[in-house]
Amino acid sequence: MFERLVPKLRVNTVFDIALEELYALGYRGIITDLDNTLVGAKAPLATPELLLWFAKVKELGFKLIIVSNNNMDRVSRFATPLNIEFVHQARKPSNTPFLKAMKQMGLTPEQTIVVGDQMLTDVYGGNRLGLYTVLVLPISVKDEGIGTRFNRRVERIATTRLRKQGLWHEEDKPE
Repeated sequence: MFERLVPKLRVNTVFDIALEELYALGYRGIITDLDNTLVGAKAPLATPELLLWFAKVKELGFKLIIVSNNNMDRVSRFATPLNIEFVHQARKPSNTPFLKAMKQMGLTPEQTIVVGDQMLTDVYGGNRLGLYTVLVLPISVKDEGIGTRFNRRVERIATTRLRKQGLWHEEDKPE
């Protein structure tokens, strides 16, 4: 079980993902979380830097979709002005939102990357379907809900266990 919590890649932010390399390896779509992955949990709009990242993603030829456990109002207010498709109230790590997102993009698991800040939702959900999982550091933990705070505690326990099993290496840790 704990092995499924290990991402294929750990980076500080979405800006640290080597998009060109992943595209060269055949990946064509990105499923990304919203809160604390792209922006802080309470940030209503994309930052200028994030807008540039979205443009780069598109320019390289990636398809992009936001899959969030948050409600329609929150996700729509962020994604709609940017013309980004989304799946709200996703109930990650359930398979359903990941499968729905891949269907919307017309892609297979072998072509799809999942980016998120939580091991228990984004990484676990993506790994179960064989997607390439990328874990980013959370942007801000101060505004997180009770469910996410609980997940963070479980993640700390899981990371300790993974270290003891030799599956979580500190040299892989983002700086």
